[in-house]
Amino acid sequence: MSTDAVIVDVIRTPSGRGKPGGALSGVHPADLLAGVLSELVRRNDLDPALVDDVIGGCVTQIGEQSTNLTRTAALSAGFPDSVPAVTVDRQCGSSQQAAAFAAQGVLAGAYDLVIACGVESMSRVPMLSNRAGQSTSGALLRDRYPDGLVNQGVSAELIAARWGFSREELDAFSARSHARAAAAAASGAFDNELVPVGVPDKGEVTADETIRQATTAEALAGLTPSFRTDELAARFPEIDWKITPGNSSPLTDGASAALIMSAEMAERLGLRPRARFHSFGVAGSDPLLMLTGIIPATEKVLARTGLSIDDIDAYEVNEAFAPIPLLWQREFEADDARLNPRGGAIALGHALGSSGTRLLATLVNQLESTRGRFGLQTMCEGGGTANATIIERL
Repeated sequence: MSTDAVIVDVIRTPSGRGKPGGALSGVHPADLLAGVLSELVRRNDLDPALVDDVIGGCVTQIGEQSTNLTRTAALSAGFPDSVPAVTVDRQCGSSQQAAAFAAQGVLAGAYDLVIACGVESMSRVPMLSNRAGQSTSGALLRDRYPDGLVNQGVSAELIAARWGFSREELDAFSARSHARAAAAAASGAFDNELVPVGVPDKGEVTADETIRQATTAEALAGLTPSFRTDELAARFPEIDWKITPGNSSPLTDGASAALIMSAEMAERLGLRPRARFHSFGVAGSDPLLMLTGIIPATEKVLARTGLSIDDIDAYEVNEAFAPIPLLWQREFEADDARLNPRGGAIALGHALGSSGTRLLATLVNQLESTRGRFGLQTMCEGGGTANATIIERL
């Protein structure tokens, strides 16, 4: 029997600056994730023994985030030891992929009720520390790409250069992200998705730390590019180096979680579904440019549904770097008012393993507040892959 995979609830922590001293840096990542898992079952009056699986995203799986962090978090949240859990890594799209796996498991009949979630504590577990000082490329990959691949910041520079985005455009978009996020926070638009985090010796964190209300494009214009080296400048003479800390997403701590189940299970438990998963897409792209996969992923998901971009009421396109949503908007001629209407990762942060379900939380609440029907989220990912998901408000 066919069923819908529905979203009953989706929540997130506030964003904390992902550096020592950040608002959430005093919380172990397993405890950070455990907090949203506990709150998700509490506010839905759910017996956690009913959870078939917990699928969590985390990128830097070393140290405090190693050894199946999601299982550690579920046990830390007091879930019965009979509830399994697994941690997945699709780079920045890890928890978006976790949500896709969860929903697809429901659609396949393998799950009745599952939690998709994610966490990243970039203050405690620095990005790329899982490489342990080693190269991730073997001889075969070096043979295929003899000039070598580059980091995401250089990929963002290549995109800005090849598609002709000016520094002024990038900084204006970034200032817009902060302005929209600040307006959303002031209006209470995030209240239904945010859950407070208790920090030892500091009390509760209740608001996003990464939003800078006073940010202006003029102020951002004074920042120095982050990724230029003489060697890279010689290799890529077309780049004029315009990616800065101001038009990039900041290092961030955070966690998020979504309660996903079959429509039949929601009815049995007396829970009201807020949205259903409509369709999914995933795509690969040139690993040198790396961040352009959101284009073919979006094309795939739209082709599967027969929907056009104009049928979508809100778009959440992850703001890893400003050129990425700007490229997506240009390629699809997308309505600016529907693109990240509550701001994006430049303001709200990009806690890598958590960002997918963070975007989902914001998207569900945006659709509810505007009475929109369809929402699309898409996420560029390290190594040249991307996810796209369409949901339908119920």
